Amino acid sequence: MNSKQYKQLAENPIFFERNRVFRVYQGGKLFHDFFGDEDKDGNLPEEWIASDVKALNQNSSDPHEGISRIRGTDVYLDELIKAERARLLGDREDFGILVKALDSAIRLPIQAHPDKAFSRKYFSSDYGKAESWLILATRENAKIYFGFKNEVTEQEFLSAIERSETDKKAMEELLNEIPVHKGDVFLVPAKVVHAIGYGCLILEIQEPTDFTVQPEAWCGDYHLSDFEKYLGLSQADALKCFDYTIYGDKAEQLGRKHPRIVKQTSAVTSEVLIGAEDTPCFSVHRHRITKGNMLLEQAPCVYIVTEGEGCIKKGDYKQNLKKGDYFFLPFAAKGMCHVETEQELELVECLPPKKEG
Repeated sequence: MNSKQYKQLAENPIFFERNRVFRVYQGGKLFHDFFGDEDKDGNLPEEWIASDVKALNQNSSDPHEGISRIRGTDVYLDELIKAERARLLGDREDFGILVKALDSAIRLPIQAHPDKAFSRKYFSSDYGKAESWLILATRENAKIYFGFKNEVTEQEFLSAIERSETDKKAMEELLNEIPVHKGDVFLVPAKVVHAIGYGCLILEIQEPTDFTVQPEAWCGDYHLSDFEKYLGLSQADALKCFDYTIYGDKAEQLGRKHPRIVKQTSAVTSEVLIGAEDTPCFSVHRHRITKGNMLLEQAPCVYIVTEGEGCIKKGDYKQNLKKGDYFFLPFAAKGMCHVETEQELELVECLPPKKEG
């Protein structure tokens, strides 16, 4: 692709080929109603959305695994960012977030993610993996696990890790079990013990890494390797990811967030789901457009249509939108695109961290 073609791609909303990513857990059936995929579970339970992040899958031979390919081209998003950084990102060095949709048919392993300091020390990365969850749909009796149920010592946690080899509930029993429903929002700060439970279709916005420490022995019927548990670290170092002080009722109070309306007109209702007061790592907004249009004033940004249908316009450019569609809005298109609907459309807006200074 020549420089003129790169430039053209970087000046309009960017749509992508589907990007389902392998994981060791089963899921994906709920993608049927959201993306229109086949109505079955499998080992491709995650869709990485407008991603320039590589998946850390053991023994993977795909150099692009997890990285999104631009629709109708052979160009990957990381390649376009390298060629057209200013048009895509403005004065940012990188995009700074990763967005996923995931559907869990089983409980995922008990886990925690590093903060920035841990990542700098052990992974030479400026990013940890704080994340947030918006529940898009559920199966019956869907749940998550968040924070310890009671105060737990490191030795008690180590004992549960050892017992998890033969008792698959040994670690689960230490955590708060929380039923979830469509529309629930959670912030998962770094170092908080947690697990996505059975039956959750989640839109996950996070720092742009795939760093997960999951010391539990099993993921369903799959036995985790030491690398899959500890990412090449010693157990002692890896377990420094866990904060044992987050337990009881204060855990759910820390994690559960309540949408806050910040703008309401006859055509648009805008809410903050995760804001700067919640975390400096990213922001998530939701817009409900009713028989009208909305100017897209934020970029660079990832947008996901979570309900309804409509279109996006920029001058002579027009692209129809429906539930499950997503796109990256380049900095060069900031304030130049409108989303329109003749009925109703819900749009989730995923923003990178604000630049310091």
